[in-house]
Amino acid sequence: MTWEILNVIGTMAFAISGAIVALEERYDLFGVYLLGFTTAFGGGLIRHVVLGLPVSEVWNQSMLFLIAFITLTLLFFIPFHWFLTGWAKWGAFFDSIGLSSFAVQGALFAVAAGYPLPAIIVGSVITGTGGGMVRDVLAGRKPLVLHKEIYAMWAVLGAIVIGVGLADEMMEYMILLSLIITLRMLSVMYDWRLPSRSDWLNFLRRMGRSS
Repeated sequence: MTWEILNVIGTMAFAISGAIVALEERYDLFGVYLLGFTTAFGGGLIRHVVLGLPVSEVWNQSMLFLIAFITLTLLFFIPFHWFLTGWAKWGAFFDSIGLSSFAVQGALFAVAAGYPLPAIIVGSVITGTGGGMVRDVLAGRKPLVLHKEIYAMWAVLGAIVIGVGLADEMMEYMILLSLIITLRMLSVMYDWRLPSRSDWLNFLRRMGRSS
């Protein structure tokens, strides 16, 4: 049950996230479907390749593909922008839901397959961010995970919590999912970032001047 719930939540959220990016770029109907499906299923495909698992398992999800198709169709044809403003914030919100759902799901997948903690972290991060990275590349954008707010680290946090056994029940997974969503949205609101090399060099310069 946990697996199915996380799959549905993540699929719908990432499909919406991909569609919003496509609509922002003024893509046509095919572009909306392409970015939506890529965002929703890209992370799972990459995870299976990296972990050496049968990719065919990803395609045996007819219901999820149908859910994504219906979600994308509704988003394209219903003028939500008439009464929902701030598409960028909504895109970040649904992206956060997708990240948290698939990060937890990816960690659980690796645990069920008997992988050690490093592979659990990799499975979580790839499942949570892989589709978004492919989406951004197709949209001609820099992958969000590489340059903006703290993003992948929240997936790492979820993977560690699950990998060391701090969460192993449905309620605990839901709490962890909510925590990742909250931390991700706080990162967006307050522009929390991991330091870049230029940040480090600027810090060294300031230290040199003060000494």
